[in-house]
Amino acid sequence: MNSYTHGTGTTPLLGDTIGASLDRAVAAWPDREALVDVPSGRRWTYARFAADVDELAYALLASGVGKGDRVGIWAVNCPEWVLVQYATARIGAIMVNINPAYRTHEVEYVLNQAGISLLVASPSHKGSDYRAMVEQVRGRCPALREAVFIGDPGWDALLARATPAPFPELSCDDPINIQYTSGTTGFPKGATLSHHNILNNGYFVGEMIAYDERDRVCVPVPFYHCFGMVMGNLAATSHGACVVIPAPSFDPAATLRAVAQERCTSLYGVPAMFIAELDLPDFAAYDLSSLRTGIMAGSPCPVEVMKRVVAEMNMTEVSICYGMTETSPVSTQTRRDDDLEHRTGTVGRVLPHLEVKVVDPVSGVTQPRGTAGELCTRGYSVMLGYWEEPEKTAEAVDPGRWMHTGDLAVMREDGYLEIVGRIKDMIIRGGENIYPREIEEFLYTHPRIADVQVVGVPHERYGEEVLACVVPRDPADPPSLAEVRAFCEGRLAHYKIPSGLRILDAFPMTVSGKVRKVELRERYGTA
Repeated sequence: MNSYTHGTGTTPLLGDTIGASLDRAVAAWPDREALVDVPSGRRWTYARFAADVDELAYALLASGVGKGDRVGIWAVNCPEWVLVQYATARIGAIMVNINPAYRTHEVEYVLNQAGISLLVASPSHKGSDYRAMVEQVRGRCPALREAVFIGDPGWDALLARATPAPFPELSCDDPINIQYTSGTTGFPKGATLSHHNILNNGYFVGEMIAYDERDRVCVPVPFYHCFGMVMGNLAATSHGACVVIPAPSFDPAATLRAVAQERCTSLYGVPAMFIAELDLPDFAAYDLSSLRTGIMAGSPCPVEVMKRVVAEMNMTEVSICYGMTETSPVSTQTRRDDDLEHRTGTVGRVLPHLEVKVVDPVSGVTQPRGTAGELCTRGYSVMLGYWEEPEKTAEAVDPGRWMHTGDLAVMREDGYLEIVGRIKDMIIRGGENIYPREIEEFLYTHPRIADVQVVGVPHERYGEEVLACVVPRDPADPPSLAEVRAFCEGRLAHYKIPSGLRILDAFPMTVSGKVRKVELRERYGTA
């Protein structure tokens, strides 16, 4: 049998916009809670949430934001983030997610590449002064008309403009969201997603773990990723469930406190988050008896961690998901009744209405089952394309509309998939995708570095860490790790900054003159 499978199901795809899906939830469950922000104590029923979404949508229209215009959101997890997500969808504006860890040059690139006209941002977070950073780049971003900071008088002033008006007519295939993925050549690419892409993906991820209006979903993962805004927010609202925000950014104690206090039935995280929660000295003091399910994604889950999540966190129906931003994001998922081996040894099987295949990376021919090759996926989830980058889109999505993931996978006889490697040396650190080339390009600008190669090396908590292998300009005076990290500080997002450094005379090379990254990883994998 060859390595091709497609997902069947009795539930049809949704042909709705996100606004229409929300309207259905409001009609069915107006008085059930839709959103709870634990830090501020604020709560929204579905009726109130929809009213606040409409108020913000009217305010955006009154501010000159129309269908197809880009609205940036550069903020940590908060209720306003969710309101912007649904309000932009309501009027057909395209919400552009900006990673809160981005530094000024990354933000400037995204503002210009997407042509963002209105930016909503947190004022500051963890040492990042977003207000100062916006002022720094504003003069170089001609499309940016207005920046509004959450919690400031400017936010209230924006809402004060709200004037009821007809919402634009929308198609479910309209672009609604741009998410930037790390670029291999130094700058990220904007994966452009439609209502149809992300609403259906959220809905079917929720279906796989049997969400209904009684579920309460604790979302400590960032909204700026598909994990938070699609698998979290859209999975919940398409089932009448409630989204619980435990903290602005991940905090293990705050997460478990929120689960206990709000009687959450579902908890999300990358394996590193679950490890941090299980490692809390007072872990046993939290009442997690309300949990039944949740999602773990981002990197493989160690068997012992999964055992503890099931036994000690009561997450007997926990699910593993695999995907990428360009596929909205989930392509494969384990099912509620899968055994421990399938939950830790595989990334599940294909979701309904999607196709996956494993092909020879060179010839493109579908491989026999049990043989490694590149994982490709096709269906409603595949992005519309990279924003204004048709050539890069064509490199990722072939003429048959198959998305080439760049991941090496093996399809088992039962259709479950194992991820066995990455074609392009991508590093996954705590769920964050990192492309070495971007860090290498940056480190080449260091005055004491002649050459550099960046590789991922195993790390117990984060899955992988970033190691820089450096050939110094002066072998007698190489840079130190502290010096390299200081050089990166404030200029690269924190998760991209190398945690290890090796000084070399030269790199191992292939006969054709390419650096053998695999050898660097093997040689220094204990770094």
